[in-house]
This record gives sequence, structure tokens and C-alpha cells, in this order.
Amino acid sequence: MELLNEAQRAKVSTSCPESAISPPEQSPLSHLSQTMSGKNHNDGQRVEPISRPAGNTEHSWCRALSQGTGVAVLTLQLSQAIEIPIFQQALRKLQDAHPILRSKLHYNPSKKAFSFTTPATSHIQVQSFDASTTSHLLKNLSEKCGNGFSISPLHMIQENELNSNAWANPYNFPSSGMDVFLASVYELPGSKWIIALRFHTGVCDRTTAVTLLRELMELAGDRLEEEAKGGEKPDIGPVKYQEKMQQGIEDLIPSGMAKKTLWAHGIDVLEYSVNSLRLTNLKFKDVKWPKFSEVARLRMNPHETNQILVGCKLRGIKLCGALAAAALIAAHSSRSSPDQRKKYGVLTLTDCRSILDPPLSPHNFGFYHGAILNSHAVKGGDNLWDLASRCYLAFDNSKKCNKHFSDMADLNFLLCRAIENPSLTASSSSERHSSPFLRNPSSTILIRFRRELD
Repeated sequence: MELLNEAQRAKVSTSCPESAISPPEQSPLSHLSQTMSGKNHNDGQRVEPISRPAGNTEHSWCRALSQGTGVAVLTLQLSQAIEIPIFQQALRKLQDAHPILRSKLHYNPSKKAFSFTTPATSHIQVQSFDASTTSHLLKNLSEKCGNGFSISPLHMIQENELNSNAWANPYNFPSSGMDVFLASVYELPGSKWIIALRFHTGVCDRTTAVTLLRELMELAGDRLEEEAKGGEKPDIGPVKYQEKMQQGIEDLIPSGMAKKTLWAHGIDVLEYSVNSLRLTNLKFKDVKWPKFSEVARLRMNPHETNQILVGCKLRGIKLCGALAAAALIAAHSSRSSPDQRKKYGVLTLTDCRSILDPPLSPHNFGFYHGAILNSHAVKGGDNLWDLASRCYLAFDNSKKCNKHFSDMADLNFLLCRAIENPSLTASSSSERHSSPFLRNPSSTILIRFRRELD
């Protein structure tokens, strides 16, 4: 399951949405492999690295990565070859424009604190895999999968990237710091290539991933436009949107919106803790084996998508309500007794950039989402649209009360406590469950949508 940005939901393993792009016969990105020369933006002047401590939300993601949650991946499939050095230079231009992407993550064991150091120059190195190496990798991944479903190479590589956690053990970080942005290129048989961009989620929310993709396409598109004018093939210019190193989200919350007394913090933390004990958890198939992330994909054709959007508009709700309701129904249907009413938690992530002080744009990269936690009772046979309205109204009311700001510290605190005390979570159970885990939630959601649309 994927994060939904007001159409974005959190689940056990956090992942940015997968981008499966089948470009036209001539992909703009392929023109990155023509010619391109990089220039040092510092023009020989030495600029000292900039450092700042990680904010509370960023710190929580750093802690979560020790348990495998917090890797964000953006994957693209291309139909034309791309030269690695040229593509690498394009990514470095993005790093020049967005300092957080070239930052190094550091860990201080004595203080148990994380910090970012931003070098003056970009430095990303693209890792490449030839067709033989990629085929061998896909064969191994296919054998491990063994779930009876046909999974595309793009899907398998994305899952492999999600489970490649370079930030799991901060004690192993290099003395110079750990990169927060990694890139790989996989060559496939049949003249196809897959680009995989992997991020530390503390520096990349969904908005960052989407905007980065657009800026990367703009780099290639601008060069195509210049080339069409004739003459020598031009260099790819710098990214249009240049930003300075930003603070963490907590330092940008408008005055008064996150204000809460110590007593109120204590009451809310206790309430969240007690309510969590009443929530229903998806059962772990086997708690003894190492856990790993998988991606559940839901694909709908344009007609079905339009029907969903029209249905949301008629009811005065947003898409996130419908998606949350469908996911809840799918989760509940996996239980052995779906007719029993059970309560589930829904965590909604909402982009806060436009309401921060000062306001940020989508071109300000980092993690600037706030979380809102609501609980909903679900029973087999619930109408999707009724449940969707309940989900959205609960989220909207919480947002109007600024709970994405006022409860930010509480949720970060509870997340870190859960990481420190895994024995208190559902995954610690020593029982081997015989009931099947939610093996194909996408099909369940799609069936429910289509049933409601017919």
C-alpha cells in the first residue's frame, strides 16, 4: 500500500508511488545521453558545508529505518538507452538545485542524534547493472516471490529497491556521512532500461518525488527545444527552481498551531496508546522470518477512474476518502469472520507546504507532510461510499482542528517508543497464524470499486 497525499495513506511499509512510464518512441530522457557538460556552480570558490540537526519528524524516519520502514523509491521504465555519465550529470544538476538531495546523514552515538551536512558540490554516483546481471537478479527475485502472481520486472525491481536499506544501521555510516539519494540503472533484455531512484524518506515525501520527476523531464525537454532550433547540440542548462537548504517541518509551523500544554500532550499520548489497543491488526504470516516490503498495485482504466472522481465530487469528498474506504474493506475481507465489526486505524499524510511559515512550494524538497490518525469500525457488507464519506469527514474535521500540527510531536514520540519496544507491537506475537495474509489486496479493492460502480 502506498502513501496517499490527501489521496495518500500510510501503511506498514512506507513507499512513494510507483511510476511505471512507457515513453513514446523517442523518450525525452533518452536525449540526456546525447551531449552534456557539467559546470561547477562554485566557479572555483570554496564553500563550506552547511549542517543542521534533523527535525523531530526527520529523526523519526531515521529511527524507523532501523526497522525497515522509511525507504522511498521512484522507478521508471525507458525504451531507449541512456548513457550513465550523462544521466549522472543530470541528477547532479538536481542536487545543485536542491541541497537536501546532496546532503549527508550523520549519527552521533553519544547523543543518539541525527544531522544533515550539505556539501558545496553534488556527488551522486549512478550504479549500473547490465542485462546479464539484471536477468540473474530478476530470476532470483522471481524464485523468492513464489506467490503465483505474474509480476513485471519493473515491479520486482521496485520491491528489491524498497528492501535495499542503506540506512538500517547508523553505526555503520561512513565518517563522511551517508547519502540520502541513491540511483541505479538496470538494463533489461529487449532494449529496455529501468531507472530506480532511492531516497531516505526523511528527505523525500510524495510531493518531492513527483516534482523531482517533472524537473528531470524538464531538463530533457528544454534540451530538445534548443536542439530543434538547429545548430550545435546545446548543453542541458541548470534546473529552473533553485532553493536554499530548508529547516525541518517543525520549525516552519505557524505560531500557535502546534501549541499544547505538557498536560495536554500527556493526555493525547495516553489516548492514542489506549485506542491503539482496540485496533485490529493484519496478522503476520510468520514472525520468525525477516520481514520485507511488497507493493500492492491498483490499476483502473480512464472510465473507471472518472467514475470514482465523479462519485467523490457528488458526495463532496476527496479521493483519499474513497481509497481509504476501499483499503479498509479489503483488509477486513481478509479476516476469517468478516461479518464481525472490527475497528481499524487510518493514518493520512497531508502536504503542509502551502500553510507553513513561510509557505513552501512543491519545488522545496524534503518531508513536509503532517499525519492525522483516525479510527473506523468496519463490518462485512459496508457500503463503500458510506464508509468513504465517514473516512473523509473524520480526516477533514481533524485537519480543521490543526491536528496534523498539534499532534505531530505526540505521533513522533509514539512511533519512536514502538521502535524501541517491539515487544509491544503486533509483530512480536510468537504464534504462527494459519489464516492467510492479505495476499492480493489490489484485486479485492478493484472488485469492490467495480461492484459499487455497476
